[in-house]
Amino acid sequence: MIAERLIGLFLFGLLLFTPPLIGAFDKATFVARIPPLYLYLFLSWALLIALTVLIVERPDPDEEIAESEPGPNPDQGPNRRPRA
Repeated sequence: MIAERLIGLFLFGLLLFTPPLIGAFDKATFVARIPPLYLYLFLSWALLIALTVLIVERPDPDEEIAESEPGPNPDQGPNRRPRA
């Protein structure tokens, strides 16, 4: 589940940094004395980092379900002797 989200984030990052989209922000104007291209690149990069943190740090719901369900005790299998 996390792998699919990271692949989607990678593709979103590719979209953000394609030349046509970057070219749309390459203007001679300024926003708060910052060129729009620099502002766009910085905010896009920060967004990708924040989304990566959210994806990686959030626990996977499938793993939580698997951990909460009781499973067989590996020490009490059919071929195991009780420990002394």
